Amino acid sequence: MAIAKVEPLTTARALRGPFDYLLPARLAGVRIGSVLVVPFGRRRVLGVVVDVAESSELSPERLAEPIAALAEGTPPDLVRLGLWLGREYCSTPARGLALALPPGVGRSGNGPGPRIELRARITATGRAALAAGARLGRRQRLALEALAGEGAAAETELGVRDLVAAGADRQTLKRLEARGLVSLRPIEDPRRPAVMELGASSGRPRLSAAQRKVLAAVVGAIDGSGDRELLLHGVTGSGKTEVYLAATEAALGRGRGALILVPEIALTPQIVARFSARFGERVALLHSRLTGGERRDEWQRLRSGKAQLCIGPRSAVFAPVGDLGLIVIDEEHDPSYKQEGDPRYDAREVARHRAAEAGAALLAGSATPRPESWTGLRRLKLARRIDGRELPPVEVLDMRGRHGPLHPNTLKRLAGLRETRGKAIVLLNRRGWSPFLSCRECGRAWGCPHCDVSLVVHQPAGELRCHHCGHAEPVPGSCPDCGSVTLARHGAGTERVESLLAGAVAPLPVFRLDSDSAARSGSHHEILGRFHDAEAGVLVGTQMVAKGHDFPDVVLSVVLDADSTLRFPDFRSEERTFALVAQLAGRSGRGPGGGRVLVQTLAPAAAAIVHASSHDAAGFLAGELGRRRVLRYPPFSHLVRIELASPDAGRVQGASKAVRAALERMLPDGSELLGPAPRFRLRARYRRQLLLKSSDRGAGVGAAREAVEELASARLLRGVALSVDVDPQ
Repeated sequence: MAIAKVEPLTTARALRGPFDYLLPARLAGVRIGSVLVVPFGRRRVLGVVVDVAESSELSPERLAEPIAALAEGTPPDLVRLGLWLGREYCSTPARGLALALPPGVGRSGNGPGPRIELRARITATGRAALAAGARLGRRQRLALEALAGEGAAAETELGVRDLVAAGADRQTLKRLEARGLVSLRPIEDPRRPAVMELGASSGRPRLSAAQRKVLAAVVGAIDGSGDRELLLHGVTGSGKTEVYLAATEAALGRGRGALILVPEIALTPQIVARFSARFGERVALLHSRLTGGERRDEWQRLRSGKAQLCIGPRSAVFAPVGDLGLIVIDEEHDPSYKQEGDPRYDAREVARHRAAEAGAALLAGSATPRPESWTGLRRLKLARRIDGRELPPVEVLDMRGRHGPLHPNTLKRLAGLRETRGKAIVLLNRRGWSPFLSCRECGRAWGCPHCDVSLVVHQPAGELRCHHCGHAEPVPGSCPDCGSVTLARHGAGTERVESLLAGAVAPLPVFRLDSDSAARSGSHHEILGRFHDAEAGVLVGTQMVAKGHDFPDVVLSVVLDADSTLRFPDFRSEERTFALVAQLAGRSGRGPGGGRVLVQTLAPAAAAIVHASSHDAAGFLAGELGRRRVLRYPPFSHLVRIELASPDAGRVQGASKAVRAALERMLPDGSELLGPAPRFRLRARYRRQLLLKSSDRGAGVGAAREAVEELASARLLRGVALSVDVDPQ
């Protein structure tokens, strides 16, 4: 008797699986990772096999049989990873397993199937008929002539699409096959995602002595000698990507796979292009901007071993790479590695766990490492740029007492691009035209009706928009409260700065890159490609412009309102400010023309600004770690945040008190519990949060998980949405 232990893919938090199902002979091929359609109560649901046993606590006659098995299955190591993730991040087994499923497998079953192409080959009879001038229709002759083209070998095949382009059609080919003049065979034609070249080369530049030293440590980690978890702290332009390429080549040369994680694949086209140029068909891409068919085919190439290297953002940490030897986390400081929806996993921690399970090397790289990585991983260093050039000088511009978004020195430097024919990148981490609109007469401010935030003015569209829920309404011509037409637009966003720069640097082109200008699929690549190809110009945008781009002809980088993130109520605000300024500073001066950085700020003496302006990551981290040690923030404690939300303010307040009472009974020693505290209303839901600080990560996570499961089982959270965020960012 074979028993499949199945975790149903349902969203119920109170569900306790796995459940036993009796495997009939027709499903003898079911293994760990198989996806089954199973009866579950009165429903049919999908479930993942997490184990196969020879017996069950229930008698065989009490066990139901699965209805069917889907063609796709998940590798056993990813099943284990999904189950671990569900527990580690206080979610459910089903939600953890869902992350590891083949693309397209969900409630509807299998996703897109393979794309099949017909291939045609001329037979000996066909060649003879063509040579003898046999009676053939015009389309038939065109098809045979194309297949028997000059110099074509006897076994030459052409796809039907090529033959249609030559003037034939499918019906013609079918008739030729019936006459024995051609043979047709179907083959799978994988859908491959497009890769932006941006000047990528497949060549292997000679590594510097510092790069060779770093590479030796990484190769040793792949081979199992020395520390397996490494941090590559390299200044911008120091050649970290070339180390990644060489380390990947070493892993592949040992018959092992590699996984390269990037913050956002649409914003890092150059690293993708360099890996694709170097490794060709061995590279697979996995990310959300692919079509369903492309994701399916790339996943299958990895699963079958046709591709041994995967590149992608955080979700690619679940890619089915066989025999992992290396995981690279590029720009490991980037907050986009944290998932916002349940389960709220951190891909960096998932990568660490997966590397440890696979016996693989983990290499995290950044010019601005996180304090957690700085203290927790063995450090490798690339202290100088690969070309020997110095990092660009940084000029801090004091904006106190000034009006308008641009300092006179900034305007002067940008206008100078007309003579030097150079390029500049301008960062303002705020999109739209103005952050808020108010009436000068009565003081009315326009806010979102569903969220406790102001509406942002988007001038070109003539709209006020909420950047949280998407609510939009026309920009008013007058105040509805007092009738005044004197409405004030406060502050500046990327749309307004784009407009100002267009006049300041004319006739040079100005390109804007933010989530509004790049909303259409492929527009990220289009905007970056146009900036790359331009002889001179300015790229203005949000933090998208600071992520991983390598444009040697950028001679000026400008950060506007550099201290804006310092005003966030977040213990990571200084870390993020430092990283944002330092990362954009690194985009400048990579070519022979050198470069310069301008930082506009209202807080020129802030530690993050001072250290970033001197490219001093070590000095900043020393001070930041001292502050966090005193306040018991990571890496000197572990955080778990529990958030509750409901349209009913009273219901969410009562539920948050129940969560606190349950947590207080389970708190481990040395823990601190804060809250419940209110958060701003979001999407018409009132919110409360609790924050647990614990010196023991496992104990803190376990207490949160136990409390939430207890309340869910007792149905004390009805009408309230609850989420648990381990390691909140």
